[in-house]
Amino acid sequence: MMKIKLTALSALLFISNLVLAQNAHFTTSGTIEYEKSVNMFAVIKRLYAERMSEGFIKNAYDQYKKTQPQFKVLKSKLAFGDNRTLFTPIAPENASGSFFFVPMTDQNNIVYTDLDSHAQTAQKLVFEETFLLKDSVRKIKWKVTDETREIAGYSCRRANGLMMDSIYVVAFFATQIPVSGGPESFSGLPGMILEVALPHENITWRATKVTETFTDGGALTPPKKGKPVNGKQLAETLKEVFKNQGDAALINFYTKFYLM
Repeated sequence: MMKIKLTALSALLFISNLVLAQNAHFTTSGTIEYEKSVNMFAVIKRLYAERMSEGFIKNAYDQYKKTQPQFKVLKSKLAFGDNRTLFTPIAPENASGSFFFVPMTDQNNIVYTDLDSHAQTAQKLVFEETFLLKDSVRKIKWKVTDETREIAGYSCRRANGLMMDSIYVVAFFATQIPVSGGPESFSGLPGMILEVALPHENITWRATKVTETFTDGGALTPPKKGKPVNGKQLAETLKEVFKNQGDAALINFYTKFYLM
């Protein structure tokens, strides 16, 4: 008798899960608002580590910590529809200057991604010059874990990744948004990336709001402004730009940042 009851209960649970799965709602188009958060104290200290013993640099760093917030927050928007995405930075209302040159704290990329053709077009501002990078979607080696987190009202799963052979990435993606995209050039997971962090670079992008609206993928068009280049050509240009900086580690870091 007990065995029959257990069998009936198992069948009931199976049917319930099936009904829930059939009634699950999936968001396939709309907009996502992100905030990019940068730990400025940690980034500046790491980038200027070799010169921090210099009195002028140390005094400038101490003054920065006294007068500026630890975290710089920037906003952006991702529109998606028909398996295409368009990432657009939102210009800050109050742009503050700083003695320290830290380009990764800005948002200089407009990124269009066609997930069906695995093609990507990114408009990148490098100093005063604009480049139009056309290439395939960035390859990131992802490994999905069992960890979950709720972000912007969606249950997300964690994935750990490695890109450009050395940059460690942590992402949380929502399978209820069955679009393999994300902010900037991040993609490649079975759901939309609502949070992505570069822990060693002290940078995080996190979704704050998801708005489900009909978005015509045909209305999402790639940027057209800039000098056309591919990844290899841009890397060579960047090395030429930074060759007189003197710090090999810094040159390598900036080059990777602008290629991201």
